[in-house]
Amino acid sequence: MSSEDFAIRVSNVSKCFEVYDQPKDRVKQAFYPTLQRITGQKPKHYFREFWALKDISFEIKKGETVGIIGRNGSGKSTLLQIICGTLYPTTGSVETRGRVAALLELGSGFNPEFTGRENVYMNASVLGLSDNEIDARFDEIVAFADIGEFIEQPVKTYSSGMMVRLAFAVIAHVDADILIIDEALSVGDAFFTQKCMRFLRKFMENGTVLFVSHDTGAVINFCQRAIWLIKGLSKFQGEPKEAAQKYLAEYYESFQGESAVTSKSHLGEEKSSAAQLRDMRQDFINSSHYRNDIELFSFVPDAASFGKGGANIISVLLLDKADTPLAWIVGGEKVKLIISCLANINIISPIIGFHVNDRLGQPLFGDNTYNFSKHAPLIISPNEKFEAEFEFMMPILPVGDYTISAALAEGTQQEHIQHHWVHDALLLKSHSSSVSTGLVGVAINNIRMRVK
Repeated sequence: MSSEDFAIRVSNVSKCFEVYDQPKDRVKQAFYPTLQRITGQKPKHYFREFWALKDISFEIKKGETVGIIGRNGSGKSTLLQIICGTLYPTTGSVETRGRVAALLELGSGFNPEFTGRENVYMNASVLGLSDNEIDARFDEIVAFADIGEFIEQPVKTYSSGMMVRLAFAVIAHVDADILIIDEALSVGDAFFTQKCMRFLRKFMENGTVLFVSHDTGAVINFCQRAIWLIKGLSKFQGEPKEAAQKYLAEYYESFQGESAVTSKSHLGEEKSSAAQLRDMRQDFINSSHYRNDIELFSFVPDAASFGKGGANIISVLLLDKADTPLAWIVGGEKVKLIISCLANINIISPIIGFHVNDRLGQPLFGDNTYNFSKHAPLIISPNEKFEAEFEFMMPILPVGDYTISAALAEGTQQEHIQHHWVHDALLLKSHSSSVSTGLVGVAINNIRMRVK
């Protein structure tokens, strides 16, 4: 690690826990190895080693927001506790610069017998505030938490949502330099979550955030970098979008086996030639400046993908209402998305779906065929082609780059085999747009203002 402008530096951190099969083994471990050494015997261990973390290293710069993703048991919470100082690493070291405020598992740092008021003073003092500073901020903390008269009640009477409200209210008012948040915001009502998100976005302008979540969309949206952990190992550090894609592929491979090597020989064979593609803009030559012009690129057969390989997605096309493939789309107009597939084995109850993603990889909207075919599922034979058609109004997209990801599964919405998931199968580029705020827009026919 060469940079000195860091907020958090983790160097070769490993953590081993001693796992005992039965309580008496703890007693044996406390006395027997010492006696064995005294008598010249080789000491024996009465526990099994469980390495929750193995040689983890990374650096987070000041003002950077970094996400950590991984399945349950991957070591995320253990790593955060080591960074916060509530656990010590077996090997390696951690350095932090600045005041660290952490929101870990529910109720951490709270004494259930103390009132909310008493816990506020205790937590804030642990984070470095004096009694006078807490007095000056107490009313703001209570207002942020918005738990009313429960501030004077023991914390053991709180719901999980109230606990999060009070804990977040404290860390939001201690002038921290580094915020560490572990999944806690998944609990609570939508209004408070939105309040927390507004605070986080403001804090991110200057502060450092380490954010742990199973919600890859939130990691993509908030973070500049992401770290993917699996079984205590750092498998990837880099762009959040790529980390989320790898995490998704590993999740499916963990229960359906490794992805099959996708043969590229037949992929994209239905791609239309440039001469066949239509420019929808020609229908709107005299339209107003509110028009949204979206350039559409060809299906990318070599896009990153994963899946069992029982069937392949061979084409993704956008058509107009006359079924003509499009090279340009106008936002707010009706289009058809056609996803064509080829079966390699017998496929029972196929599900075809799609996502439209922004440049960061955050899904904007999407759908799949399950609800439309679950009562009359298809049975597809080997080498048989099949397709899904989605007809919808293309929303108005702000200027920028977008992609369409396509997926093909077999089974039900809850239990299925993912045969082929293609990231960024189709590329779109919005060149002009009337959208001033938000992720997508709707067709606005006119805007005017008048005095009445």
